[in-house]
Amino acid sequence: MRICCLLPSATEIAFALGLGNEVVGVTHECDYPPEARKRRVVVRSAIDPLRQSGDIDHLVRERLKEKQSLYTLDLASFQELEPDFVITQDLCDVCALDYDDVARAAESLLRRPKIVSLAPATLSDVFTDIETVGAAAARESAAAALVADLRRRVERVRELAARSDQKPRVACIEWADPIYPAGHWVPEMVEIAGGIDGLGNKGEPARPTPWEHVRSYAPEVIVLMPCGFGLERAAREAPLLYRLEGWHDLPAVKRGTVYAVDGSAYFNRPGPRLIDGIEILAGLIHPEIFPPPSGDAARRLA
Repeated sequence: MRICCLLPSATEIAFALGLGNEVVGVTHECDYPPEARKRRVVVRSAIDPLRQSGDIDHLVRERLKEKQSLYTLDLASFQELEPDFVITQDLCDVCALDYDDVARAAESLLRRPKIVSLAPATLSDVFTDIETVGAAAARESAAAALVADLRRRVERVRELAARSDQKPRVACIEWADPIYPAGHWVPEMVEIAGGIDGLGNKGEPARPTPWEHVRSYAPEVIVLMPCGFGLERAAREAPLLYRLEGWHDLPAVKRGTVYAVDGSAYFNRPGPRLIDGIEILAGLIHPEIFPPPSGDAARRLA
């Protein structure tokens, strides 16, 4: 089998199911596990991620408005690899190639590959996607075992967090300029970890939110998890929040419970490491119950 994974979460799922040796093509963002970096890159971003957050948001809006893709597929490499199994998505135009672009590229191959398109919006959907990939790749047993282990870890966090009678108000910020509270599976992750997310909407995409809305919510814990950014870049985004009116009056700032996390690894990608993300959140929300996350996963900002 020759597999092209056209989004990072697909690559992580494939490797977790023991399909790593069969993965031949990945995206420029596929960096986990480390072996994924050795595969041919067939998808790249059309926007420079080193730009300022406000500029990136503006360019994304403009390209989407003009119906231009945010990603480019190296068709020549794709054809040369001759995949017979392609994993893509049909959830978010900002996250990966458009499904129609993938379908057209597949039609250019001598043999039409099997295409599995993922569209998770909740944790349950992520587990289902793992099982879907497992079924399509004849790895049903591996998928079942992986999902069972992930569910066990989720329930362990849920049970331990329930021992506390405190449920802090948590703000998970997926983008800092403008402000986007995280959506989709993140509010559910916060709930499992023993907090309350009153800004994001479970199962729905992140949407820009007025700062006054965040301010009036008065979060007791703030977690900065910019989409597509690792820990260092997330920490560098923090001054965008510091300059906002009333920032220093927020309960989280006064308590010193403002954190940057590796959003790319543990929160933005709908793959197995979301469960690591739940465990990280639990350590930030309830440090009296859970161990602190490692220094390469989270950092206290204030």
